[in-house]
Amino acid sequence: MMRRAAAGALLFALGAAPAQLDSQYVLRHYVLAVQDVAVPKTVVYSYTVSQVGPSNIEQRHRVYRSGSAVRDEIVWVDGMTLRRKIVRFSHREDRYAVGRFAPRPDAYQMLFLGVTRDGRHLDYVYDVTPLTRPSGAWIDRLTIDGENFLPRAVHFHTSGIGASGTGNIEFAPFGKYWMPVAAVAQAHVKGKPARELITWSDYRFPSSLPPSTFQPPEPLPHATSPSM
Repeated sequence: MMRRAAAGALLFALGAAPAQLDSQYVLRHYVLAVQDVAVPKTVVYSYTVSQVGPSNIEQRHRVYRSGSAVRDEIVWVDGMTLRRKIVRFSHREDRYAVGRFAPRPDAYQMLFLGVTRDGRHLDYVYDVTPLTRPSGAWIDRLTIDGENFLPRAVHFHTSGIGASGTGNIEFAPFGKYWMPVAAVAQAHVKGKPARELITWSDYRFPSSLPPSTFQPPEPLPHATSPSM
């Protein structure tokens, strides 16, 4: 009796092996999950970018986004907090949104490679091959989260004039949203090695942001001397 109880306690501590799903079932649910993925209308977050290579960068940013309107504040550089933040305003789509990195079956062939354990569930790994000759950037491996069927990690290649490299981006849940948490890339730029690491954190999803968030401040009027 005691041995049976001890064995049960050990299985509980280790966690019973989760059941593996059929790989085609996972792909069908992946397509539906990507189509229906929630996109935050308003989001505030921080990200840190480190670049080593032809140019070296170490920065932390605070970003406010509402639709395509973006306020990007650089809050520290090379480990030093700026006394006066550098603020940039723009209108652009989110280049790191999960929908932009999710390969589609109409553009890629996906071959099941195996599973990896992720806590109490399994993730599903696929080799990914473009159906047409790629240009610029293409994906060669996809890891699908076994709980919500969205991309957990995407490995990609990039190629351009004077530069080529590889990278990997990872995603994770934040409330009802699926957001990037880390991206790393290695490249050769004009024959010289380069490396970039981006990490995202401090996500918040307010219902709205005041319009002044995305409006540059009015320039101060220039003082003029009285005419003589």
